[in-house]
Amino acid sequence: MSSAAPLRPVLGIACCTRDMGVETAQAVMTRYVDAAMRYADAAALLIPALPGLMRADEVAPRLDGLLLTGSPSNLSPARYGQPEAAATAPGPFDANRDDTTSALIRAMTAQGKPVFGICRGLQELNVAFGGTLRRDMNTADELLRHHAPDDVGFDEMFAHEHEVELSDGGLLRRATGEARITVNSVHFQGIDRLGEGLTVEARAPDGVVEAFSTTVGSTPVLAVQWHPEWRPAENPQSQAFFRLLGRAMRGDPL
Repeated sequence: MSSAAPLRPVLGIACCTRDMGVETAQAVMTRYVDAAMRYADAAALLIPALPGLMRADEVAPRLDGLLLTGSPSNLSPARYGQPEAAATAPGPFDANRDDTTSALIRAMTAQGKPVFGICRGLQELNVAFGGTLRRDMNTADELLRHHAPDDVGFDEMFAHEHEVELSDGGLLRRATGEARITVNSVHFQGIDRLGEGLTVEARAPDGVVEAFSTTVGSTPVLAVQWHPEWRPAENPQSQAFFRLLGRAMRGDPL
């Protein structure tokens, strides 16, 4: 009799609230789930953004890691100390996701479970560590254009790219073996003030922080502003991000 396959670590993946017209849905794009399960070699559970029903302290013990995905929604400025900006800041917003992921970050790091972030997930983690965001990443004269023009198609949007320089000795530089990589750029918001204790992993040519890492105790945290889940089969550097996630969930050194 053949032995059963070893159980894989279980990754929690945060959902968003999506307006479906008649009602709302809990949703995450399949590409995040597929890339994470495939390249981190993990099982996955979707975590609904229902803060009144989902308790982070109940969920965290059942997970080996957490992935905070990108989203069409933006983090509310009130979350990083700018409540007066909430009325004029560009949306859409997802207060339920804001509440859910904030609680999950605290619970997971308190229990020594790794947390990885992509795009909005990087922004959530930066804010959780006391940082702030800027909302002009595609309009400020001193910056690169960090998002494609509004009138392009979906594929063209993700084809909008720039280089980033990976920090010497950082997780991403060691994992990819590269000093510079080309990444897609699909964001209107980004890091303004870096959160406390976060180490820069990558910067764009305009100086914007595009990735960071830290440890809370021995708990690894890693986040990128770009989208490694976009066609990762064509991109070894994207696969490296998820392989780091798999190693982190197994307790292997990064």
